Amino acid sequence: MSQKLQVAVAGIGRMGMRHARHFATLTPRAELIAVCSPVQSELDAAKAEFGVRTYKDYETMLREEETLQAVVVASATTVHAEQAIKAIERGLHVLCEKPISTSPEISQSVVDAYKTSIKAHPSQKVICGFSRRFDASYRDAHARMAAGSIGTPSVFRSQTCDKLDPSGFFVAYAEFSGGIFVDCSIHDIDLALWFFGEESRVKSVAAVGITAVQPDLRKHNDRDNALGIIEFYGGKIAQLYCSRMMAAGQEDCTEIFGTNGKIAINTQPLLNLVNLYESTGIRREIPADYYGRFREAFITEANEFTASCLDDTKPPLRLEAAVKAVTIGCALQESLITGQKIEFEEDGKRVEAARL
Repeated sequence: MSQKLQVAVAGIGRMGMRHARHFATLTPRAELIAVCSPVQSELDAAKAEFGVRTYKDYETMLREEETLQAVVVASATTVHAEQAIKAIERGLHVLCEKPISTSPEISQSVVDAYKTSIKAHPSQKVICGFSRRFDASYRDAHARMAAGSIGTPSVFRSQTCDKLDPSGFFVAYAEFSGGIFVDCSIHDIDLALWFFGEESRVKSVAAVGITAVQPDLRKHNDRDNALGIIEFYGGKIAQLYCSRMMAAGQEDCTEIFGTNGKIAINTQPLLNLVNLYESTGIRREIPADYYGRFREAFITEANEFTASCLDDTKPPLRLEAAVKAVTIGCALQESLITGQKIEFEEDGKRVEAARL
């Protein structure tokens, strides 16, 4: 039997449990051996489902799991960078949930730690989990664009729109999330960099937003609906829409406009191929949440990350791109709050507004 990647998951909340299931049951070349969470009920649930060792303390898990090879960081965003760096410094492979951090500087510290560690551990792999890059439809769209099907890509339009949750979850979450652009639109920002090229240089960003259904978001400098514009050097623009109030379910779609055509992904979302014929007309359901739309992408991500670690092949994502996405997301969030357009030099240095 071939070697299996020995994996632990840090953070066994909703997302962490999904990652744990993927590595435990849907990634043949991986073996889930441990989980970590400060919440006992989460540890109990993981123990009951997977029968693995459980830890309340992250560093204890890293120290005591002698066969551990890879860590999936799915904890609260506020500790993503800290936990990733601790695993990196031990020479472990790391798959960190997005974003690496809500701060560009802290995000860069993860890259710096990786660059230092890889000198001693040249086979080490560290990636940030931008799940849409593993989605079959997005990959097909990217391949068609790269083949020249739409000419030169010039305009990018994308949205991440969550189903309305009246429980107040998003208000509490906003205290730590970094804001709707850093948390929600980070996927769309990453896609813009992927389709336009990760070397693309940002010229300016501008954003506006409202609190249509959850006014308490304002106490955390956040909004429940926002629009952002990213202008790139070289004549490319991206338009982003993010929302927390969709009535029917998750509505995530993307369009790439080129000089000879357009590619559109998921502009008419659907849960499956069922149409419901009722007295009021014909309707179809759509996924209730992000995972409902991208479950297969997460599974592909787990398998490709595992293969990269075991076979010592090129990581499926570049960690540096994740830092750039956070930098853009933070600039959009600042523009959203201040109402000011933010501009950048071609070398990435921010242009300071003139003071009168």
